[in-house]
Parts: sequence; structure tokens; C-alpha cells
Amino acid sequence: MTLRQLRQIASDLGVTLYSRKSKDELVAEISARKDEPGEEISSAPASAEVPLDEPPPLKSIEASMPPAPRPTAETSVVFLPRDPQWAYVFWDISEEDRAAAFAAGASQLCLRVADVTGLSGGSAHPHTLQEVVVDSHATEWYLPVPLSDRDYRVELGYRKGSGGGWISLAFSSVARVPALHPSDQILDQFVPFTLEANAPAAVAAPTPAAAPADTGLHERLYQTATSQWRRISRGSEAFHELDSSGLDSSELNASGLGIWASGRSDSGIGGVAPRQRSFWLVADAELIVYGATDPSAKLSIGGEDVPLSADGTFRVQVPFRDGRQIYPIEAVAADGVQKRNITLEFSRNTPEDNSNPADQAVAEWF
Repeated sequence: MTLRQLRQIASDLGVTLYSRKSKDELVAEISARKDEPGEEISSAPASAEVPLDEPPPLKSIEASMPPAPRPTAETSVVFLPRDPQWAYVFWDISEEDRAAAFAAGASQLCLRVADVTGLSGGSAHPHTLQEVVVDSHATEWYLPVPLSDRDYRVELGYRKGSGGGWISLAFSSVARVPALHPSDQILDQFVPFTLEANAPAAVAAPTPAAAPADTGLHERLYQTATSQWRRISRGSEAFHELDSSGLDSSELNASGLGIWASGRSDSGIGGVAPRQRSFWLVADAELIVYGATDPSAKLSIGGEDVPLSADGTFRVQVPFRDGRQIYPIEAVAADGVQKRNITLEFSRNTPEDNSNPADQAVAEWF
């Protein structure tokens, strides 16, 4: 007998811990119980098989069981851009939709790619629809992207055989395919200025057509931000206001822009010698105030109206001189009721200023 058959007999005879005993121990236990009154044990040799009620094989059990229920699928399609040239699409079709499509004469499963850049309401640009035939049993596909940096939507459906009609099943969400090359658009718009007296005027950076011309807004904002602190001058700003140094204050504006933008130092003029050189240095800093609000709102900084771009952004580049500067920014909605505000405070200090423009460079011994 096999070990399993011996354990079955031991279980029927009430042998304790039969599952932990070896084959020899089970034979000894069964032999001991065989001689007890009321017990009838077959004396068949160990090599003979004793018919037992064994469970049926696993394969027969699986064959008699019904197939496992599968979750009900919903027809859907997902469009995922992989890179500027390829996109990954996967989908699922319910059995009901598949049966209905074949009943209506469906012959080929297809994916339709449409360019919907800048459009809404399910419309697409004309002459941009591309149809790709896929395997009827496939659930995913890689699609070539017609043109990068555009918005696309994918439609899943069947094409009819004889009539050439179309059976639509599902639409994907709109996804943006990234650009193949970095953007050439430059958002920074700077106010040009020069630090040298005789230098040619700087060429203004290209600005959008709707942007107003420079009207000295940056200078007026600086005056507003520093009007209450102008009595306390520090560093290079204090140097600008010294009349006893012999500087011509008519060459300065309120913010210090001009040929004295970074201060002036007099190194002294010595005698003319065969070996002497003149040296110079200019350096300064500017402050950029930027942000965004509702395009229809009215924006002001320190009571000065600041124009907004078409998307509601603003950017103002103002002088950043020594001392304290305060810029209160306020946005008022078109209805005049809603308001938002923020106050920015900055402070600059120039502990050392030994600079001079090129036209004021003096000959020095070296």
C-alpha cells in the first residue's frame, strides 16, 4: 500500500497522529489494531492495491467546472504621446460593442488620428485625419505622429466592408505632442540703457505689437518707491548727491541713470610719463518686477498704471540703487469690486565703489 492508503486506514481505525507517522509506524499501528475484537482489516499483501474512495483528479474537476467569470469590459481608447514622433495607443472593446459592430458589417478595426489644435467641441482641422488599420485582436499600437507640437485626438472604430461606412466606438482625450526642437520664443523683454556717455543707443528688443512704447514708466516707478527714503542716502546713491565733489548734478536723473550710473571716483592726475595706462570699470544692477493677473484687470504699482499683456502677465524692469525701495502692487477686477494686492520691499547696499566710466579714466603709473 502507499503511504496515503495507510493513512486512510489509520484514520478509519482511529490511530492518533497518523499524519506524522512514517510508513513503518503506520504498518505497526494498523497491525496492532488488526488483532483487536471488532476490527476487520484486509490481509492482502502490501503490493496489492486496496480500492479506496480517492478524490477525483484535478483535471477532471477543472473540466467539470464552468469557465471563470471575466470582468465586463468597457469600450475605451487612451492616447499617450511617447515623444515628438511617436505615440502609444491602447484600447478595450466590450463584447456587446464588438458583437454589435460585426452585426452591422464591420470588417477592419482602425484608429483615426485627428489634429484638434486650438479647436473645441469635438471638431478637427480639415484634411488632417489619418486612418491606421490595426489587428482585430490587438489591444495596443504605436502610431507615427504627423507633426509635433500639436494637439491630437484618436478615434477607435470599425470600417465596414462593402459600403465603406464607419462604425465609431470611442474617442480618446486630447493630448499635446511635445515639440521636436526647443522653442525659439524669448519671453524676457528688457528696458535698454547704457552706462557710457558716448556709447551709441542700444537697440530695443523686439516686443509684441500690442505692447505700448516705453514712456519712462520704470523711472516713475523708481521715484515712487524711493520718494520717502530719499533723505537717507547710502553708498553709491549718497555719492551721486554730493555737490561738493564737483559733479554736475544736471547729468543725473532721480534714479541715477546716465553716465554716473555706477558712481565716479577721482584717482588723481599725475604727470605724463612714457609708461602709464588708464583703466575704468562700470557696474550696476536692476530690479525686475513681474507677475500675472486677470487680463481684464487694472494693475498699478505705487499708484502708477502698468500695462498688461494679452495673457495678463506684466514685467517691469526698474533701477535698483542703494537704499530702501517699496513697490505696492494692486490689481482691481473689471467690475471694480474684487481687489488683490502685494507689497514688495527691497534694500541695496554698496559697501565699496571704486568705479569710473571710460571717458573719465585717468592715466596711472604701473
